[in-house]
Amino acid sequence: MVRIELHPWTAARSLATPIRFAVFVEEQHVPVEIELDAHDAVSLHALAWNAQGEPVGTGRLLPAERHAGRSVAHVGRMAVLAPWRGRGAGSAILVALVEAANERGDAEVMLSAQVHAIDFYRAHGFEAQGDEFLEAGIAHRAMRRTLRA
Repeated sequence: MVRIELHPWTAARSLATPIRFAVFVEEQHVPVEIELDAHDAVSLHALAWNAQGEPVGTGRLLPAERHAGRSVAHVGRMAVLAPWRGRGAGSAILVALVEAANERGDAEVMLSAQVHAIDFYRAHGFEAQGDEFLEAGIAHRAMRRTLRA
């Protein structure tokens, strides 16, 4: 079982960065210079903690943008350390971020899913849209979930 905490970047950075680097830079070979970006400072960050009090996963919720008069949130940088995958950490992070978007009044949540994770996001109510595209050399697909009509 994991515990989720939500923090601004100032509180999450020292814990989220090593997780993101382990998953994205080391495992997936995302260039280190693009892993951290200006969105971090303005996003809400989720941290997943195991029973031993160690951070094992992270994700972020960017500030909402207006699209066709609707408030649309974007979830990104979902990362769970390899030994903790398939044990509920990713689901707990995603649920917490979607709940945060819902609580602040966002109408929809969007994300760019790595294609191997599409079924994971579908299980959480997201629907794939459009064609696959490359982001940091990795195949992705846009996904969307409606929160409010």
